[in-house]
Amino acid sequence: MTNYNKPGGPVPRVAFFTDSFHEANGVALTSRQFAAFAKSRFHPFFSVHAGERTAHWKRGNFETYEIANSRWLLNLEHDLAFDLAFARHRKALRAALRAFQPDLIHVTGPGHLGMLGALLAHDLKVPLAASWHTNVHEFGARRLKSAIPGLPAGIVDAAERVALDLALRFYKLAKVLFAPNPELIAMLEQKTGRPVHLMQRGIDVDHFSPAHRPEGVRPFTIGYVGRLSAEKNVRMLAEMDALLRQSGITGYQFLIVGEGSERAWLRANIPGAILPGLQRGNELAQAYASMDAFVFPSETDTFGNVILEASASGVPCVVSAGGGPKYLVEPGATGFVARNSSEFSAAVAGLLRDPQLRARMGAAARERAMGRQWSAVFDRVYREYGRAFEDGTLPAPPPHKTFLTLPVS
Repeated sequence: MTNYNKPGGPVPRVAFFTDSFHEANGVALTSRQFAAFAKSRFHPFFSVHAGERTAHWKRGNFETYEIANSRWLLNLEHDLAFDLAFARHRKALRAALRAFQPDLIHVTGPGHLGMLGALLAHDLKVPLAASWHTNVHEFGARRLKSAIPGLPAGIVDAAERVALDLALRFYKLAKVLFAPNPELIAMLEQKTGRPVHLMQRGIDVDHFSPAHRPEGVRPFTIGYVGRLSAEKNVRMLAEMDALLRQSGITGYQFLIVGEGSERAWLRANIPGAILPGLQRGNELAQAYASMDAFVFPSETDTFGNVILEASASGVPCVVSAGGGPKYLVEPGATGFVARNSSEFSAAVAGLLRDPQLRARMGAAARERAMGRQWSAVFDRVYREYGRAFEDGTLPAPPPHKTFLTLPVS
């Protein structure tokens, strides 16, 4: 039996289809980091994602196939879209993949490129792996509720159940699954009957660091980073602001970083809030480091890269009790988990009033973040690929065909 997990052993040839790559969101960041990891390790890797133009290029063992979106594009948000004409690339990609000879195709979800990857896995008779990154059913339900105010809760709940059922049908096409938190692992194992493995995310602790904190005196800054949209529950920020003011607390400001359909509403409903729009690179790192408390009211996020980014910047985090971010906070040590706007505002008020607590939690958050490296995340993914080939979950390819034996690093 081939030992795929032995140092210096064989490495599978992976074709990776992601619906988000160049955008500013957690799926895109994870996808870029996965591609960078494979490239740095010289793993055979075929990256498929959307780009400004359709092009295919190769550098050693690493290939990239970028696909320009068609005019038949369904825009869901400033960084989310579905290309209704995705199948037009099926023939060309099938030929390119035949030349690459993947051992498995890994997709990030039921978007247009995820669906294209699943079709090609069927065409080429290559096993499919899939990772769950977005709670699309909750996303859709909250969008529906926001778009049609007053819609009966029963209709919203029914729409969410239908969306979940459709998503699960897609994930059942895969032989092996990955998810970013224990709740999702348990749900997917129960609903799909497939083996599900942990695929978390990492952080660059040099880029996101307290060292970037600006000098000088400024108001206590309550920060948020992310998409400004209904499914992120960002209107709770205004509820928090009102509760803080009602309790007599002043001398603070909101710094809300991101773009989305709720930006104008937030500007109109949170007096004095700073909304600089989308930020990247050093500008984003400085924004995090300038915060005194980070709040994240989303209940639909499966992980929450922004929690790691804030933590690495030495900022205590207050997160919702729903979704994956709660697994990134140690309550009372690195931040707080809150169930509603009252608990969010109470936690923030406590941090505002107690600089020593704030400093202690920020230091602990930074220390925890130091242990989360991207390389460890993807080393684990490749180990799970190997186990799946070894135990027969994924059919082993002909040994003469595909596997590359790498030297021990």
